[in-house]
Amino acid sequence: MSSDQITILQDQAIALLKQLIATPSFSKEEDQTAAILEQFLQQNNIKANRHLHNVWAVNKHFDPAKRTIILNSHHDTVKPNKGYTLDPFMPIEKEGKLFGLGSNDAGGPLVSLITTFLYYNDRTDLKYNLLLVASSEEEISGRNGIEALLPALAENQPHIVIDSGIVGEPTQMQMAVAERGLMVLDCLSHGKAGHAAREEGENAIYKALADIEWFRNYRFSKVSDLLGPVKMSVTVIETDNKAHNVVPAQCKFVVDVRVNELYTFEEVLEVIRTQVQCEVQPRSTRLRSTSIALDHPLTRAGIALNRSYYGSPTTSDKALMPFQTLKMGPGDSARSHTADEFIYVEEIREGIQLYIQLLNQVL
Repeated sequence: MSSDQITILQDQAIALLKQLIATPSFSKEEDQTAAILEQFLQQNNIKANRHLHNVWAVNKHFDPAKRTIILNSHHDTVKPNKGYTLDPFMPIEKEGKLFGLGSNDAGGPLVSLITTFLYYNDRTDLKYNLLLVASSEEEISGRNGIEALLPALAENQPHIVIDSGIVGEPTQMQMAVAERGLMVLDCLSHGKAGHAAREEGENAIYKALADIEWFRNYRFSKVSDLLGPVKMSVTVIETDNKAHNVVPAQCKFVVDVRVNELYTFEEVLEVIRTQVQCEVQPRSTRLRSTSIALDHPLTRAGIALNRSYYGSPTTSDKALMPFQTLKMGPGDSARSHTADEFIYVEEIREGIQLYIQLLNQVL
């Protein structure tokens, strides 16, 4: 494919992103952007498939004898925060920036991966098949996004055997080779109700404070070179009691636990439960820590392109994939969920080029 043809694909990607920005796609409400993506693929002579609000396609010359690399990013967004000064649904291109909700997270990575898929779609000599997935509900770690699609593909498309993949998130096209797991704990401390004016009851808040202090100060011994230590943060505290003169019988608090790749959730939970008095219940153990080997073909290809690698503190759909994936994409995570979100147009153009250069070494 000539440089002129690649430029046409890049222009097409930017036009698609503007269309996505102009279309609200909050998590669980992505039906309109799913339709836009289906139409875009069909206009490019690609058979688009739909499962819930997830849109997927395989390359034209798919070979069941070959394993598959998934190219994934999401098309849902958070809701705009109150700091916006621009219309979040008006794609404005100014001074090299493209403004709009979801432009950076993760519209830029998504359209760049779609364009990369188009670049390879007609090739007959690929070593791997390609599976393109524009997933939903990523921003809320919803169960109807990639977590629903992958089992559906395994059941209904058993010839698609996924080997590994690229997850498009804004990383400035550097390589997030590891990602912290997220486990949210609901904790409940028990006391005994009594009148605050008399020496009655057992204050559940004071019991909770002792456990909260433990969460604040405890340090797990295994520290990851990529992700650092396990991090625990108490983020919510409340009681059902709202009367000023009643000693509360219960105190609830929430702990945000970010787990490195050296521990399982079960190991972390075991330590916590032996050290605190409160009841501890994880909301979910789905979003586990993940990593991709530095000698994996995708990672080696990135290193050959002078891409740096690091451990990401934030979670993504990468956590829900039972195979090795490289998180990498145009844009900057520091801009995600900010007012007047934007991505540089040149970041998209460069991202497409780098995706292609990386995959050229693998495919």
